[in-house]
Amino acid sequence: MSVFIILLLLASGFLSGAVNAIAGGGTFLTFGAMTIAGIAPISANATSSIVQFPGYVTSVIAYWPEIRAHWKGAIVLAILSIAGSTAGALLLLSLDNPAFRQLVPWLLLAATLLFAAGPWLRPRTSAERSPGNAASLTGQFFTSIYGGFFGAGMGIMMLAVLGLTSGGTYHHLNALKNLLAVVIAAVAIVVFVGGGVVAWPSALIMIPASALGGYSGVYIARRVPQWIVRALVISVGLLLSVYYFVSA
Repeated sequence: MSVFIILLLLASGFLSGAVNAIAGGGTFLTFGAMTIAGIAPISANATSSIVQFPGYVTSVIAYWPEIRAHWKGAIVLAILSIAGSTAGALLLLSLDNPAFRQLVPWLLLAATLLFAAGPWLRPRTSAERSPGNAASLTGQFFTSIYGGFFGAGMGIMMLAVLGLTSGGTYHHLNALKNLLAVVIAAVAIVVFVGGGVVAWPSALIMIPASALGGYSGVYIARRVPQWIVRALVISVGLLLSVYYFVSA
């Protein structure tokens, strides 16, 4: 591994942690960096799940009071998320790299457009309903399948689904989203590690950088307009989409 690739992975790990803390979308950066490093698409996707995991955990810790206040509904959705993310991760492992590579540009483009639409999909405060209703359970199951298969844009998708089906305040929904993201990522990681598709040298470089970026994200958020961060993530997503469309 060259010095350039090591620095690229460090920078992408740091920026992904910071971007997730500010606006979300860090998967685009880590997936793109590993693509440049020559890592196969399935391994890049699996490794990104591991790199993003520490940031999800710290978000849950920060939101623990909100989660504890709605723990019953959270448990039901978490159990369903385990089933969905397991199915999604196993579906990924059932594909070979050429087959997954054909899907990547479409997945990246869809996730980029979803991320770009995030401000309009962000749920507004509404009457809270039980998160265990049929609509929320069905929506979360399919979202968790997507999250286990390809995690980019998963957070925005979950916020939109939970907002439409459960209601409640933004912080309540964001806390629930972060908890479910931990569950989905944890299950996917177990499946990916068991499947032997994780690029561990790259992961070990990016994990501490991502953790540092996540901590620094709060500082950055106070000084950098969020639209600049969002523009960066959208640009990376579009560039990656074009790259995979052209090279497919």
